[in-house]
Amino acid sequence: MIDPITLAQELIRCPSVTPKDEGVMAALEKHLKALGFTCHRMTFSDAPGEPTENLYARLGTAQPNFCFAGHVDVVPPGDKSAWSVDPFSATVKDGYLIGRGTEDMKGAIAAFVSAVSEFIAKPFKGSISLLITGDEEGPAVNGTRKMLPWLKTKGEVIDACIVGEPTNPKTLGEMAKIGRRGSAYGILTVKGKQGHAAYPELADNPVTHIIAMLHNLKHSKLDEGSDFFPPSNLEITSVDVGNTTGNVIPAQAEARFNIRFNDRHNAASIEKWVRTQLDAAGGKYELRWRVSGEAFVTPPGRLSTLVQEAAKDVTGITPVLSTTGGTSDARFVKDICPVVEFGTTGVTAHAIDERVKVDDIVNLKTIYRKILEKFF
Repeated sequence: MIDPITLAQELIRCPSVTPKDEGVMAALEKHLKALGFTCHRMTFSDAPGEPTENLYARLGTAQPNFCFAGHVDVVPPGDKSAWSVDPFSATVKDGYLIGRGTEDMKGAIAAFVSAVSEFIAKPFKGSISLLITGDEEGPAVNGTRKMLPWLKTKGEVIDACIVGEPTNPKTLGEMAKIGRRGSAYGILTVKGKQGHAAYPELADNPVTHIIAMLHNLKHSKLDEGSDFFPPSNLEITSVDVGNTTGNVIPAQAEARFNIRFNDRHNAASIEKWVRTQLDAAGGKYELRWRVSGEAFVTPPGRLSTLVQEAAKDVTGITPVLSTTGGTSDARFVKDICPVVEFGTTGVTAHAIDERVKVDDIVNLKTIYRKILEKFF
């Protein structure tokens, strides 16, 4: 049997800041091979991402194939001197495992591998696989997005998937994710005519135009929400003019905004809505537009029920099925099979002194094992 804490420490001690590998895939592969998994390592390197290591491992050849998806890359630790321990030391202190990646999400990966090591002590009919990437925290172009077409070329079929993202707000067992909102980013540039502030009739102030445009974007309601999602939301994240002089009307103004949208919209309809609001305000503008993921939902069903039942068996809590939070690689996996996200808590993910309770990792291992038992 594999101890989840020991394995989590081994993974955390690899400083795999996205998209660097730093030996973390080899460490994981070593344990999976020892359990009997057939492992495939692959590197993708398309721009704008950097070369990224990925791993697909499968135990068994029969269907159904139950997959665990996750990532071993982590965000930078920030100011290391602000940490109470070295961020890559994986120190256990006061009942917590502390280190970058404990919550997001090396702790969950270790818990799943440990769960598998216990589960396969008895025969089962089917397969277990892991789909592990090294670029989820980055642009996410050379990881799961590329691995799924590769699986298709190899004839690999996944029947159900758990993504081990940290889904619980404060307490293990509180929440599972059955979908995610879409995310769109806009960079709005408004051009005017520079001039003297005392003679506005000789200039065209882009700040006036951009204020009107942003007012329309912020105060026009997108929707009332849907069955599984709250109302879509737009946040203005930056407004820049770069004008250091108080008596000059600038020639250009720029703003950035982000929209988290529900399943009443898609990338095309959201962009159309944005342009309608901008056009209504008047003024010439340029819009640079990027959608990092569409809204999706896996309707409550067998997979989410298994997760809820297993979590309640261990914690006494039935997880709420939610679609809150940011994006994850589940947005790619949903194209091939039902997917539910469930992992540790996320209170300190990406924070200084990122940490998770030792007992939570152990209990998560038990939950994952029970999910496998119920699934097979």
